[in-house]
Amino acid sequence: MNYQTFQPNSDLESLISCYWTLEVPAEYEAQRQRIIPDGTIEMAFILGDDIKRYTSEEEFIIQPRAMVLGHTIEPFYIEPTGYVNTFAIRFYPYGFANFVNMPIKNLANKETPIELLFGEKTSSDLERKIIEATDSSERIEIIENFLSDKLNEKTTIDNIVKTTVDALLATNGSASISTILKEDLSKRRQLERNFKKQIGVSPKQLGKVIRLQTALKMLLNKKSENLTDITYESKYFDQAHFIKDFKEFTGINPKEFLGNENMALSTLFYK
Repeated sequence: MNYQTFQPNSDLESLISCYWTLEVPAEYEAQRQRIIPDGTIEMAFILGDDIKRYTSEEEFIIQPRAMVLGHTIEPFYIEPTGYVNTFAIRFYPYGFANFVNMPIKNLANKETPIELLFGEKTSSDLERKIIEATDSSERIEIIENFLSDKLNEKTTIDNIVKTTVDALLATNGSASISTILKEDLSKRRQLERNFKKQIGVSPKQLGKVIRLQTALKMLLNKKSENLTDITYESKYFDQAHFIKDFKEFTGINPKEFLGNENMALSTLFYK
């Protein structure tokens, strides 16, 4: 696997976490890969062969070749059909809402073709330019021009939502909403409403995903294999709470996670 990340320019760095590319030769033994929620929204362009996304144990769909993957709150499996070549944009939780008019909650837990978000002609032109580009640098320039134009059409993200996301990221998902709002609970309903509209999930759900990321990174980078240490360093109340959240978002328990052949792709991303 050849996985690379690239940083956005300064005008977009507050909204985009990174650009990434993934290439896997066709002769690489294809296996189902479990994809774990990571609290982000991604726009992806499939430049190689088709990729299956399983909707059940045996049933699958073919992912759109130019799509947005909204917030996910449960794991799912994908499987390449041959050569993998993907170019993608990873947005911060509050980032993608700046570029579209559709409520972000409508994108959750599914792939949405970009033509449904930006119109058929605009999307077709963008996809053609991305396909015809000669390298990642050219693709990044194309997508940054496109997103910058879209950004000029939208107002900035609601400040209370951005403040909440920043606080969740800074505390690895452990900050309570009451603490973030400084006890001004009159803002809670406004926050919940705007958060779901602009982020696509509730503050609590996003916090749980961010906190789990901390634990996953500790496991994958071998910082600790002691579940008790990971539990408390990741700010879980107790080990039972940690294991419950872990199984909810990954589908397996922490001990099964390490060395699982279906986790190769998620391991790559989290490292």
